[in-house]
Amino acid sequence: MTVRISGNSKRAISVRFPYDAQIVAAVKRVPGSHWDAGDRTWLVPDTQAHRDRLLQELLDTGMFSAPKMKPQDASVPEPGGSAVASRLLTHYRRALDARHYSPRTKEAYSYWTKRFLASHADRAATSLGEKEINAFLTALAVKDKVSASTQNQALSAILFLERQVLGRSVGDLVGVIRARKPNRLPVVMSREEVKSVLAQLSGDKWLAARLMYGTGLRLLECLQLRIQDLDFGRNEITVRDGKGAKDRVTMLPEALKAALRDHLDRVRAVHERDIEQGWGRAPLPEALERKFRNAAADWRWQWVFPQARRWTNQGTGEQGRYHMDETLLQRAVHEAVLKAGITKRASCHTFRHSFATHLIEAGYDIRTVQELLGHADVKTTMIYTHVLNRGPAGVRSPLDSL
Repeated sequence: MTVRISGNSKRAISVRFPYDAQIVAAVKRVPGSHWDAGDRTWLVPDTQAHRDRLLQELLDTGMFSAPKMKPQDASVPEPGGSAVASRLLTHYRRALDARHYSPRTKEAYSYWTKRFLASHADRAATSLGEKEINAFLTALAVKDKVSASTQNQALSAILFLERQVLGRSVGDLVGVIRARKPNRLPVVMSREEVKSVLAQLSGDKWLAARLMYGTGLRLLECLQLRIQDLDFGRNEITVRDGKGAKDRVTMLPEALKAALRDHLDRVRAVHERDIEQGWGRAPLPEALERKFRNAAADWRWQWVFPQARRWTNQGTGEQGRYHMDETLLQRAVHEAVLKAGITKRASCHTFRHSFATHLIEAGYDIRTVQELLGHADVKTTMIYTHVLNRGPAGVRSPLDSL
């Protein structure tokens, strides 16, 4: 795949490439980008920020690799430092790609690294050490009032730059002022509250919400399920490339099998119509589409929850179908919570919290719940044991004995 980027008289850069749904989606994520039907090209505003964002989005598709950076690129200063910083960030994203970091992690790490380098734009990256890192992280906590998790994320991004890109070891960071990490309990709905929320949903959103509650799937884990991930015979769902790039297996609720089969019959009918009209291809992970050219149209690779409408490239006329957009399900659940009259700050992820809590309430051991949730450490799962002192089976108040 070749993407040609060139100047344009309209104060924009022209981006040309053979049609590919992933690349189109990447270009569309660049602010200000638009399709020029007359020139049959994508146009992106011609600024350094937009060029950096375009390169980042293209690299995040996993279809390209950044050119190798010479060692001196990280240390030779240039006027303003922007060209050096741009090359360094390109090399940084390439290192993230090589280690198969998730798209969201790559986006967050790139943001914090770019911000760290921008705070010392007049200095070479190799001259920034523990003192500068401490000062940057301390400013995040003291001035920006960021959360502890955000500060730790920024630290991880900078450490990746130092260790994996610049090849340097980082010494003493004990002087950094860290944001105080609060000890928060997850929001959990009761069984009756779950029923009332589900009663406000319908169609594929109702089914997706029931699946999240019945299996403990995260939002994107649910929406990114493929047909082949459902095993009705073994009552299993395989979650592929979940958080931390891990696969796991969870149960397929018996109560959902009939509704899922009816839903898949409708999805298959839509897929067959797409095939008849010359489309019906789903995007495949990484290099599978190059290795198995016809797999994208195979039924087993289709989404369990596809988009209601095909996406159309206005320039080429080619059409494709992604999985349901996560914001649609999030909005539907939010409205269902309001209609149900629930005052808790419940969301799609609350179904996962409720799944784990209700399992522990039912007497399942913590290790079983850990495996179903895909937690690497049982300490993460232990937060759900707060339910042991809640509800009718918990500790009774002395007031109740008066």
